[in-house]
Amino acid sequence: MALCSSRQGRCGRHAAVSENGKGNGRDAQLAPRELRQRLMRLSPRQRADALLEVPEARALVRSLPPEDLYVTIQEIGLADATELVQLASPGQFRAFVDLGGWQRDKIDPHSVLTWLRAARGGIEDTEEFLRKLHAVDLEVLEYLLREFTVVHDLEENPDVNPPGVTMETPEGRYLVEIKVEGVEMAAVRSLLNDLIAENPFEAVRLLEAVRWEIPSEMEETAYQFRRARLADLGFPSLEEAASLFSRVDLPPRPAGPGPGPALTATGGHVDYLEAAFRGLTMLERENAEDELRDVANAALVADLADPGDLDAARRAAETVRDYLSLGLEHLTGSDPGRATDVLQETPLRRIFQVGFTLTLQLKFRADRLVRAPGAMMEGVLMVLPEEAAAIEALRRKRPRRALRVEGAEPVPFRSLREVAASEALLDRAEAQVKVFRGVLGGTAESTRQALARFGVPLETLGLERLLAAVVAMAVLEGRADARPVPLGRVVELGQRLFEGPPDAPRLRATAAERAVAGLEGAVPPEARDELRRVLGLTLERLRDELGTAWLQEGRLDAIASAVLPMESHPVP
Repeated sequence: MALCSSRQGRCGRHAAVSENGKGNGRDAQLAPRELRQRLMRLSPRQRADALLEVPEARALVRSLPPEDLYVTIQEIGLADATELVQLASPGQFRAFVDLGGWQRDKIDPHSVLTWLRAARGGIEDTEEFLRKLHAVDLEVLEYLLREFTVVHDLEENPDVNPPGVTMETPEGRYLVEIKVEGVEMAAVRSLLNDLIAENPFEAVRLLEAVRWEIPSEMEETAYQFRRARLADLGFPSLEEAASLFSRVDLPPRPAGPGPGPALTATGGHVDYLEAAFRGLTMLERENAEDELRDVANAALVADLADPGDLDAARRAAETVRDYLSLGLEHLTGSDPGRATDVLQETPLRRIFQVGFTLTLQLKFRADRLVRAPGAMMEGVLMVLPEEAAAIEALRRKRPRRALRVEGAEPVPFRSLREVAASEALLDRAEAQVKVFRGVLGGTAESTRQALARFGVPLETLGLERLLAAVVAMAVLEGRADARPVPLGRVVELGQRLFEGPPDAPRLRATAAERAVAGLEGAVPPEARDELRRVLGLTLERLRDELGTAWLQEGRLDAIASAVLPMESHPVP
């Protein structure tokens, strides 16, 4: 089961445990699934109150799946949820440690000790605590003690006198040095006292194992036990989880009328998964929720996240929803009214793979572009910044969509409209590679020679400034001549480019005509539309950045070199 209660709440859309958000004694009589769904739709604090306020709180707590209880405890905060930990069964507590006491494949002894402190609390029922303690793998306990103590054999060294806090076992055989301080020191000491009081002989055997067992072997054994139990909770192996992100053959997209206004959320986004769930029967909904948890768990494991990491679980849940909605949009022909039928006929795992494949195709295309002849020069991809950002986002392990906001992190795809927009960006990027290759001479050698004229690395020069120089020289020469603008022709360039009053500079019509005529012969026909587009953008930039200064002063000063490379002002 995925550790994200918000996902269940979004799928369920039902009332909470009771109308006022509180629990009552009748809740314990509800069917387990219905009770679980109602509880998980409450806020974490309300959920905890509902569990603790019923007369049979212990029985109600122990009736819940351990992963749901873990979510509740973590969302509230372990320090504020110790009562729930103490009411949990030994099996539930072992699951808490499995989920919250590890960092991927490594035991986190501090976290394990924190869970043990929560279970021990101030309760007088030591036997109940010991039942929870013994439910934890012995190897985990041994590893914890190995990390936090040093066990000295007094028969081997009766004069040992370590600094800090120590405790001697009742029979006088061992002196245990406690290496942690504060509340952790008190917790370790209390733990040892409880074990010795319960069974001194077994405690001695434990201390002997702590002295001699190899930590890596203890950890590996514990990890294998944990992995098997996580599989029982619904978390697959990494190999099985990775297969979720497999490419599949896309079925033809049926024609559809598109989403109706009633299902269009703010910003025009349609949640096709929500639309699909709306038409399910109760039994179908329950089965679909089980499938949804399985897919979310697989996504979490495939991302190498720890099953107990709630933030990672939420991210995985949102990723799954996005891919499922995208897959449903494709399979329904963008008709939300068909979403339920598709969900009834198609496993959620397959729908997810359809959505992922739609974005994976973009990644493959971006990868091919980067490998195309002339696409990379001096380690720089020969496309303009907007297209370069899009390609970088698409080439991630999980393809993303770049935002047109400087510094913004790429986001997941959520609609076929966004997929189509990235396809259009790739069209432009592929054409830009051909544009740059053409205006720089058409061969790798001519490109290297042209770039050498600027006297700085291409990464320093920048493709926008390179293009500005190419366009400026085309305006001057009527042909492709990639080099900085000669100082002696700066006045001529200004005269050919700008006209009008200084506060509203305009481009001369002949400037664009001359640049297009001079450059399009160097560019393949399929890239000429993009040439005209970027040429127009470049001329507009020159007008905005340089037009006013030129019309006021009749010259382009050193500041202009930040926009337009000139021979007398190389880039430092």
